[in-house]
Amino acid sequence: MKFSMIFLPTLKEAPSDAEVVSHRLMTRAGMIRKVAAGIYNYLPLGLKVIRKVENIVREEMNKAGAHEVSMPMVIPAELWQESGRWDAYGKELLRVKDRHERDFCLGPTHEEVITAMVRGEVRSYKQLPLNLYQIQTKFRDEIRPRFGLMRGREFIMKDGYSFHATEDDAEREYRNMYDTYCRIFERCGLKFRAVEAETGPIGGSFSHEFMVLADTGEDAIASCNKCNYAANVERAEIKGQGARGKGQGEEKPLEKVSTPGMKTVEEVSGFLKTTPQKLIKTLIYNSDKGALAVLVRGDYELNEAKLKRLLDAEWLALADEQTVRQTTHAPSGFAGPVGLKAKIVADFSVQVIVNGVTGANEADAHFVNVNLDRDFKVDAFADLRTAVAGDLCPRCDGGALEINRGIEVGHVFKLGTKYSEAMGAIFLNEKGEAQPMIMGCYGIGIGRTAAASIEQNHDEKGIIWPMPLAPFQVHLVPVNAKDKPTMDAAEAIYKDLRDAGIDALMDDRDERAGVKFNDADLIGIPVRITIGSKALKENSVEIKMRKAVDVGLIKIADVKKRVLNIMEQADRVGVITATQLPQSP
Repeated sequence: MKFSMIFLPTLKEAPSDAEVVSHRLMTRAGMIRKVAAGIYNYLPLGLKVIRKVENIVREEMNKAGAHEVSMPMVIPAELWQESGRWDAYGKELLRVKDRHERDFCLGPTHEEVITAMVRGEVRSYKQLPLNLYQIQTKFRDEIRPRFGLMRGREFIMKDGYSFHATEDDAEREYRNMYDTYCRIFERCGLKFRAVEAETGPIGGSFSHEFMVLADTGEDAIASCNKCNYAANVERAEIKGQGARGKGQGEEKPLEKVSTPGMKTVEEVSGFLKTTPQKLIKTLIYNSDKGALAVLVRGDYELNEAKLKRLLDAEWLALADEQTVRQTTHAPSGFAGPVGLKAKIVADFSVQVIVNGVTGANEADAHFVNVNLDRDFKVDAFADLRTAVAGDLCPRCDGGALEINRGIEVGHVFKLGTKYSEAMGAIFLNEKGEAQPMIMGCYGIGIGRTAAASIEQNHDEKGIIWPMPLAPFQVHLVPVNAKDKPTMDAAEAIYKDLRDAGIDALMDDRDERAGVKFNDADLIGIPVRITIGSKALKENSVEIKMRKAVDVGLIKIADVKKRVLNIMEQADRVGVITATQLPQSP
């Protein structure tokens, strides 16, 4: 393709609302343009990258035994009401009415639709297993869409669903999809980790997220420095803290002290000249199981996902000011477990605090020298906090957790019978008994994968595409478009590459060399070949890899062979091998 013939509007400056690297560079490189908050046009260059990701996903899914289908984006409310998610999903579900005032939604995911489709066709265990997928536009009405394709409202997703007669077969397919995802992201040229994760609104018994490793990632990943354990920090387990109070001194008498206007951990610990580790935060929560108090050490963060699992709650949220006052008889910031008439659950970290500090359930007052059992009781202890660097690994002896950043690009779930039971997806087993199908769910964010690749592969000049995802494989830059020998040589190389099946972009614009080189670095095509009059005197051109600093000379006759060799190496070299990944279930 020639630059003069493609719609490729590059920009010198990024839009003011572009907060992350991929958003800035995809906009500047003429790949996307904003239509509305979280909704984008894909321009030709961006769409080429998207199609590269889709083709890799499609090839590997088909190879793994899955079958592609296409389902509607507009879904009748009745299906979501059957599963119970119409009311539970929240405001991210964009609900609409047709001209007859019937309720529909724009599909954020398709568990209901696929379950309804399969239940209408499958009757016997002989028709199972079944794995169906689609690559389709989704819509989730994010409260704060941001980061370009990383967190949009409308996005392209591969969502797949499997149906099984037995748990063993569901486990087999989960592993099959896990391994398939490893191959997909390896082929995309990405450095990634598979980590244990929360199931969220999708549901199910367990899941793994596939995280592209990048310093700009919005998700935190906890991984062991000794074994293969890795998990999203929302899911990461923490090994027990040991016996209560060992080596921390004798218990002192309980004392109430005045703390005027001191509400936060930092304010209270500074005012009382103690450390945040001595504070016991008391958080009041509402849930479908009722109101309760949750205790956690002052320097730790409560993990709501863990709390939700402990309570087996459908929903929970921090209590409003009115509920806090009704429960504690004090304003927010002064709650504590001493004398509190409410259910109390606590993180294991609270067990080891001796002579701690808590709110006194009274405005402008705290207790000091608070001790478990003597001054307050706890109904249940559990791992309720978010993991931090240095926590002990829950899987091995001697390992410690490290925290890194990552971008979620894929997620595999074992759904179990959550949807099949609710929606009556029943089959007859070998004994003629009716049973609900066991399901799995497997998603990949297509646009997110492209954006994550940029977050992982860029420099101050622009994008550095890995060969498998690059919109073109070679960027030809004739230095002077008015010089006939230069353009004749460029045209000949361009034709030779295209005849060999190599996708090349030739910058035939009548622009200064600096403009062309800047755009080449911005767009990030892996191989740049510069055709200039000086090198042509030796029947040569310059060749440079986008990720390299050095520029080399190569004979024109050898260009095609050299480029094919580079492409072959890119296909052959895996970025990360399956043996380097955490063990799948």
